[in-house]
Amino acid sequence: MTMQQLRLSMPTPEATQAFAATLAPQLAAGDVILLSGGIGAGKTHFARALIQSLQSPPEDVPSPTFTLVQVYDTPKGEVWHADLYRLTNPDECIELGLVDAFETAICLIEWPDKLEDLTPGDALHLEMIDANKDDSREVSCRWTSPKWDQILDGAQP
Repeated sequence: MTMQQLRLSMPTPEATQAFAATLAPQLAAGDVILLSGGIGAGKTHFARALIQSLQSPPEDVPSPTFTLVQVYDTPKGEVWHADLYRLTNPDECIELGLVDAFETAICLIEWPDKLEDLTPGDALHLEMIDANKDDSREVSCRWTSPKWDQILDGAQP
């Protein structure tokens, strides 16, 4: 499959929230979004906005830095939010149940490099890049699965 790419400018945190909220209703069980970028790049901010846009009413969405995984029940099914920063071995991802969740839930994975060979081939990779201007970010989107073509086309801010 051919790698597709799209680069989006997010001039404010609210623009990032809007992108997440527009993307969320188009997702379904089995969709995996890999969130990368440095500490403070906006990965959790994006995930929180996406999850809250699926909740009715929106609830508190804490960072899973210490719990590793938070699971949310939404009208679209389970949403798994994982922060793999503290993991040392991909086998820990299996122990957490992530590999099964990739099939049955919407999954948002921070620090996806920790997955190594367990990374789903049809995932959407979003890299949050600090644009060095106030709170602005660039979001580099990469994917190979054709399902993301239409989803991203409908989610651009």
